[in-house]
Amino acid sequence: MENLIKIISDITNAFWGWPILIVLLGGGLIICVRTGFIQVRYLPFILKQTFGKMFSSNVGGEGSVSPFQAATAALASSIGAANIVVAPSIIFTAGPGAIFWMWIAALIGQATKFGEIILGIKYREKNVEGEYVGGPAYTFKKGIGGTLGKIMGFLVSFFFMIEILPSITLQTISAAAPLEQLGLSRVVSAVIIAVLVVLVAYGGIKRIAQVTEKMVPIMATIYILAGLAIIVMHIDKLPEAFRMIIVGAFNPRAVVGGAAGAGIAQLIRAGAARGCYSNEAGMGSAPYAHATAVTDHPCRQGMWGIFEVIADTIIVCTISTLVVIVTGLYQNPDMKDIGVERAFNSAFGQVGTAIIAISLFLFVLSTIIVIVFYAEKQGEYLFGTTIGKVVRLIACGMVILGGFVSFDNAGVFLDATLGLVVFTNMVGMIMLSGELKELVDEFFKDPKYYPGAKK
Repeated sequence: MENLIKIISDITNAFWGWPILIVLLGGGLIICVRTGFIQVRYLPFILKQTFGKMFSSNVGGEGSVSPFQAATAALASSIGAANIVVAPSIIFTAGPGAIFWMWIAALIGQATKFGEIILGIKYREKNVEGEYVGGPAYTFKKGIGGTLGKIMGFLVSFFFMIEILPSITLQTISAAAPLEQLGLSRVVSAVIIAVLVVLVAYGGIKRIAQVTEKMVPIMATIYILAGLAIIVMHIDKLPEAFRMIIVGAFNPRAVVGGAAGAGIAQLIRAGAARGCYSNEAGMGSAPYAHATAVTDHPCRQGMWGIFEVIADTIIVCTISTLVVIVTGLYQNPDMKDIGVERAFNSAFGQVGTAIIAISLFLFVLSTIIVIVFYAEKQGEYLFGTTIGKVVRLIACGMVILGGFVSFDNAGVFLDATLGLVVFTNMVGMIMLSGELKELVDEFFKDPKYYPGAKK
């Protein structure tokens, strides 16, 4: 068994190297060009339509939930333990310069996620229960069409479902850790989490959206404000932190020195991979939530994808990494997985530990709630609405499983299936990139949608 795991691990690591990154970053650049670098060119308008309208109820068009509710549901999936633990770890494995490439990957990923969502809206449909459904599976089946479209739709949905189910158990183990610090056993914690997940997930996308639109802003605000407070406490170290990131991105050995310095290729790989894991751009997950949104045009909802990457990676992940750098904890290799927690503890004592514990629990709980919905939608696409409900039940059971098992090697299989999801999704996105240009032109050349359009 160990030999099999090692073989899968070696293949996965190679696959998650340049093959995935070429498709992810290269495909993302193609989408950037096709959409006219919308994330840069129309940034003020996008910020006004997203950050400026988070609580607006004045929305036209058809759908099941508000644009912000759909965005927070998708954001709940991407903002998780990775933002607190995984993102800062790249400093220890590749150096501070990897953060710069994480930002670049996020900038490219904004266009990718925008493209995924607008195609998800364009090709969404209603299921037998009258609910809007969509995502890469539907996009490829209808957009690419023919046998190839059906095969790609099946594969991207099947791989995603296989990745999600064990991921739910792993996420449960992560969410149970803060409760264990309060004296609750992992079994009891898993049961508590399962009850909370069932109460929300069995209410459908409307209840999920109602919960995430309140949970996500609260949990993100708590973490962001506490992180910013630590950075302010060490404000004198902030210029040096940015110098290390910028200089380290192009001359890594000038920052960390000697043999410890990673090559630029390794920095790009580390930063881009962490960005994808965190904000899910290129994975094709977000359209399953966004396809339910009320909107008058696909591009308007697509802007929320840009909002998500900004919130997830540019804001939350950046705060996590800066906290580790300005406190000097990056110099201690033992802080690789607990750097942020130690920084919060050193700044606020037990209150800081409590903030991290609460943040981790809420981040992971929100992720579990949404990916249970994603799992149901994969089962629904593959085998119908009834089987989709069975998959939802199985997904909730995977939460309970988290109280009893150890998934030491599960990460290998999760990375393998996730790589297959990303590769299939990005190939399909590249094939349909021409349609993105048509939708963007349609939106930004019509004064009905974009006030700055020439009449």
